[in-house]
Amino acid sequence: MPRYMVERTFPEGLEIPMTAEGATSCLNVVDHNADLGVTWIHSYVTGDHHQTYCIYDGPNSEAIRRAAERNGLPVDRITQVSVLDPYFYR
Repeated sequence: MPRYMVERTFPEGLEIPMTAEGATSCLNVVDHNADLGVTWIHSYVTGDHHQTYCIYDGPNSEAIRRAAERNGLPVDRITQVSVLDPYFYR
């Protein structure tokens, strides 16, 4: 399945509390994504919480975009990516 990086901007900052409510919020995203065949792998959040770089697996970029819309999440850019790490050539 293709992998994508989704870049997002949160002008007011992204705050997900370390509580049951925050966990539920994240699990709701996972559930909404599954309906479209999209899997949230993980996200990187900048120190000021205004930008995120999220890694997803999904059938195509349109499914990624539709999942974001369902979850009320902004999308600046969606880029198909592949993994390259120091152990790639072993």
